[in-house]
Parts: sequence; structure tokens; C-alpha cells
Amino acid sequence: MAPSGTVADPPPSSATDSFNSGASEENDIRPFFVLHKASSGSLQGKSTGTVRSKRTIESPTPKIAKKSEVESAEEEDGQFLSNRRLKIFETVWSKIEKTIENVLRDSNSKIFNGIYDWIRESFESIRSYGALSLSEAVRSYPVLTQASSKQLFTALVLTRNLEMVDDLLTFEELNLHLKSQGCHVAKLSSMDFSAKNGVGGCLRGLLRQFVMPTLDVADVTTLASWYRENENHKNPVVIIVDDTERCCGSVLSDLILILSEWAVKVPIFLIMGVSTAHDAPRKILSVNALQRLCASRFTLSSPAERMDAVLEAVFLKPCSGFTVSHKVALFMRSYFLCQDGTLTSFVRTLKIACLQHFSSEPLSIMLEHFCQDRSNQNLWILQTSYVLIFGGEGNGLLTESTMKHAFDLPSVTRNKITRSTCELLPQFLLDLQRMPNPWSIVVLCIYEAGKFDKLRLLDIFCETLDPEARYLKYFSPSAIVNCQSQVSGRSVIRQVLRKLRDLSPSQWRSLLKRWENLSAEFSEINDKVMELHPLKRSVEAAGQRQGLPNSPKKHASRSHTKLEKELSAMADKVAAVIEFMLREYMKPVESVPFHEILCFKNVDKLQSALLGDPRGRIQSDLLEAHNILHCICCSQRGTTLLPSMHDTSILYTLAQEHADVINLHDWYQSFKTILVSRSSKTKQNSKTCSKSKKRKDRCEEPEAPAEALIQARFCRAVMELQIAGLIRLPSKRRPDFVQRVAFGS
Repeated sequence: MAPSGTVADPPPSSATDSFNSGASEENDIRPFFVLHKASSGSLQGKSTGTVRSKRTIESPTPKIAKKSEVESAEEEDGQFLSNRRLKIFETVWSKIEKTIENVLRDSNSKIFNGIYDWIRESFESIRSYGALSLSEAVRSYPVLTQASSKQLFTALVLTRNLEMVDDLLTFEELNLHLKSQGCHVAKLSSMDFSAKNGVGGCLRGLLRQFVMPTLDVADVTTLASWYRENENHKNPVVIIVDDTERCCGSVLSDLILILSEWAVKVPIFLIMGVSTAHDAPRKILSVNALQRLCASRFTLSSPAERMDAVLEAVFLKPCSGFTVSHKVALFMRSYFLCQDGTLTSFVRTLKIACLQHFSSEPLSIMLEHFCQDRSNQNLWILQTSYVLIFGGEGNGLLTESTMKHAFDLPSVTRNKITRSTCELLPQFLLDLQRMPNPWSIVVLCIYEAGKFDKLRLLDIFCETLDPEARYLKYFSPSAIVNCQSQVSGRSVIRQVLRKLRDLSPSQWRSLLKRWENLSAEFSEINDKVMELHPLKRSVEAAGQRQGLPNSPKKHASRSHTKLEKELSAMADKVAAVIEFMLREYMKPVESVPFHEILCFKNVDKLQSALLGDPRGRIQSDLLEAHNILHCICCSQRGTTLLPSMHDTSILYTLAQEHADVINLHDWYQSFKTILVSRSSKTKQNSKTCSKSKKRKDRCEEPEAPAEALIQARFCRAVMELQIAGLIRLPSKRRPDFVQRVAFGS
């Protein structure tokens, strides 16, 4: 906020030092910002000529009533619990973050191992040309004249990301993986391949990473001599270019031509990251550079596939206990799809949601116990139930206000649970602990069936979180399977059920095998899956009869009809099993009492934190500045404007009385009226001044600010509102008016 027009006093702790500094420092103006104008009484004792030592400055501000011991204890408990929730948030989020890192590392491990195997095979093929002496290795002319000796082994890694933010972490992990295998690795970004620096900048960047960080030469012979020293020649040299499509094509082409001339002397392997297609280098590299590349192709998993893997590990498998509601999940999906579609943005959204949950929900402190093993969780549930029912200290975490808040939760009041009627409270907490297990099994089973139709787990997850279970109200699974027409609607579960009829016998076999593995730890669902095996065998037998060679056409048509009947019966039976799982075990988290402990539901707060509303926040802060500054003189003002308020806040509050056009003269007169103190109020304030024997001075009336000072403060406040984007300055056509460009907060 810009400085106010009146110079503010220093803090009370430094008041004596400032007065003892002498009159010479009064004109020593340094840049500072004043959020609030000091009271007039603090300026009375300032001398213009002499220095007064040991002067006590008494402020006429009213005394603050001392807080009771109960209020002080409550504040201390609240501060302790807030700090405790922050520490638990750090613990929970570190576990989520570690889980995400492990998932991404596992998803890329297969590709990383394939790249390393390709490097080793190519390296051995280069070494088959024979070992070179040091003098041969540093010569500028080539050792071999064959065209194959000038081929630069290149790996084109397709990332399929629209933004580079996800690729940075991927290539950093690849860098660490190759270094752990003994490779010499250097990583270059698109900024290193700028036309301003040229190919010399690229070579200097490579030598600084390989040879010496302070090296400032661009000579390939330095790299060749380093490679022959200290047994460096036993391992390959790898150069990673993370974003090839943003590089300057001519600079990258020159680097490829230079490195290819030294391909035998220094076995260099180039890894180029591309986001659109494997043939993207054809659009930026020259023909000569393309002819020097011996390219191999590698493809990373897509952002949607990585998203599904992260979603499964964080929300559908034992992780931290934290989860989100149906509306929050829909918003997170929309934000992921409509913003940049990167996994980094989704993880950032998840972290903000987790932080908002811990900052707004007092009972989120219990999430610490959901990270423990099952035995410790059961013991904690019994202790917590005893405290909530009979009262007590609760290990210092459950205060009386927290326990009262627990029984005022919407999920608790909706189920009419009170302290006197909560014998089933341990069972509720146990359900909350065990709830993700059968629910996640059903979600994963539906996801396995949806893979045949290329459905994403994020869409299935959002639909199954619906607390009203609309997928059960508006359709019957068996009817959808038997329906031949395409029913309108975008229900993901409908698409899964309609796809069942199109599955082949081999697809049925793989689907049931995956369902059996998923439900192995949950006998109720596993028994239903095992009942499908006789039908599966009959479908496989019908398929084998249809595939017999040299069978008559009559028998072939009969076997085809038999297979269709078996497939239809199989689809109906699987649909019945899905219907059973949906009705019996699809219990969303929002339907469980006390789910607010681990479920974040405030989608408006999350949206405000992500998207933001800076102009609206500025307006609300200007209109309610006293709630932010917590000053005594303005906290009880009501709707009255006081001169002690900040100039910009006064001016913007006065602007609310005008329409979209404000007359500058009227606006200034209103502003001036607020700043000029009234004599009646001044006399009233002078009577309240203390009359101590040690202090002989009498309270003086504060003088009204000069007209020039009021005009200067008015102009500065108007300029601040214009910079904030709240008003538009006068135009040549109407020089006496300003226009408001923002209304409401």
C-alpha cells in the first residue's frame, strides 16, 4: 500500500532514541511505507530546536481491557493446535509427495532401462572399431573415413506433453538414472541453443559440466583429451536436450555436425526430447545434420496415464487417509483439463486442497493416525471414541471446543448422532478407516472394464464419488447392457456396461483374471467374481468350436449362434455382478459420519486459491481496512469515516456513493471534509489528556492539514486507485470526471 500523507511515529520502543537523535535528522527522509496514520498525541512532544532527554510520550488511546484467564488459555490452545495441524500437514503431504515420486519413477523405469540398454549396445559397437591412442584421439581430422563412423547415435524420446514443466522432472530423473549407471551425462536446455550464443555457447556449457565448472573455452579437443584421462573412456558420454522443438535449429544442427566428426574418438550419445511427434527434428534440423543421426525411438507414458497412476496410488490405495469430495474432484478434473493439462498443476492443486483442509478443519489433526499401521489405528479409534463420548483431555488434541465442533458437523447432525446416543461411534470411525478398501476395489474393477473403451480413471473416480449415487437412480445396469440404442448421457459407468457385449472371449478371460487379483483380499467380491468362471469356460469352448478348420457352413453358423448366446449370457452375468458391487459396496466417503476429518469439501476456497480474484480482494481490503490493521481508533467506527484511516481507503469508500462516473470536485470536497478535524471532537479529546505532575505540557489541538497537503494526498490516492485498476483517469473530453471500472467485491 502506498504511503500516507502524514508522517507516522516510530514504534514506542524506539521513541526515545528518535527524539534524542537531534533536529538534524528531522529532514533526513528515507523511503518507507505507512499503513496507518499515527494519533495526533504522539506528535505533540517533538521539538524543533532543542533536544529533550528522557521524555515520556503518553498516547491518549483508550486502554485495552485485560483478557480473562479462560480467553488466554483458549488462545494458547488454539495456537498450539494450529501449529500441530501444520506439522501434521507436512507429515501427510510428505507421504503423498513421496508416493507420487515413486509412481512416476516406476512409470518411467522401463523406458529408462531401455534407453540405458540401447546406450550400452551402441557403445560396445563403437568400441569394436578398436582402441585409440591419446595422440590419435585429439587429432582434428577423422581416424576413419567410412560414412558409418560419422553417425551420431540419437534417442528421440516422445513425451507427449503440451507444457515443458512435466518434462523437466522426467529428464532430471533420466539424468540421475544414467549417472547411477556410470555414464558421463550433461544436460542442455533450449536456452543453451540460442542464436545469440551460437554453437560456442553449447560447447562451453558441455565443457563446464564435463571438465571444469570455470572453463571458458569452446574447443572439442579439450573434451577429447578429458575423455582419455583417468579411465573416463570406459563409460559413454551422454548429452540430454530436454526440449528440442524450442531450440534454434541452425545452432543444434552445427553442434550435431561437430560432434559427429568426433563420434569414434568420443562416443557421444544424444538424447533429444520431443513433445509432438518423433519426426519433429525434421522441421528444425538441416539435411546434413539429419543424415548424421542414427535415431532410435522411445515413448514415455502420456499425461493421462501418469495421472491415472497417481490417482490410484494416492486415493485408491492406502496412502495418507486424505481425500476430496465429489465437487472438489470435479473442479480438479476441470482445472487439469482446461488449464495446461500437466501433472504438475494437478499436484499443486492437490497440495493446496490439503493445506486448505488442515487450515480450516480442526478435526483434521486426527489424520495423523490414519498414516499409521492397522493395529495403532484401532487403538487410536477406541481412545478417541472414549474421549468424544465421556470427555477428557484426549492427549491434548481434543479440547472441549473441538469436541463440540465434532458433534456439530453436518454429517453428524444429519445422522442425529449426539454424545448421549453415540454408542456406535467406534463403529463409525472404523467404517471411516476401512471404507476406502471395498470402495476402491469396485472403482478399480470398473476401471479395468473401462480400459477396453479407453476410459480414464479420473472420470470414473469423479463419478463414483457422487454422494447421491445418480448412476443407480437413473438406470439399471442389466437394462443398459441389453439396450441396443445409444442412450443419451455421458455417464462413464453406462459406457462401461454397454461395452461388455463387445468383448471377445480372450478379453473376458483377461478381465476376470484382473478382477480376481483385485478382489483377492475382499472375500465378498471375490466370491462373486469366482462365480463367473463357469460361464467363462463355456464362452471359451464356444469360441474354440467356432474356430475349428474345415467345418461345414451349417455347423459354423450354429457355433457362431452358440457363441453369441454365451457372450450375451456372460455380459448379463457380469452386469449383475457390477450392479451388486455398486449397490452393496459403492459407499462414497461423503455418506459416512465424521468424514469431514479426512475429506476436503470447500470447492469455493480451493477455486479462490487457484484462480484468485485480485481486483475483488483489493476492493474488499480497501473497504474493510480496519479488519486487517486491527487499530483501536478505526475498529469501532461503524460506517463513519475517520481521518486516521488510510487516504486510499477513505477515497474508495467515498467512491461507493457515486455511479460509474465520479465528479473530481465533489470527490475532493468529500475527502477534504473527512480530513479536516471538527472542533467539537478536538475539545472532547483534549479533556481526556492526563494531567500528571511530571508532565507540565497541556494537550494542544491538532491543526488541520494545509490545503496543499490535502490536494497532494488526494492526487496520490487517486493515482493508487488507477494503478490498482479500479478507476480510469480523466480524458481530454471530460477532464473533471473519472470513471469507475470495477464494481462490487
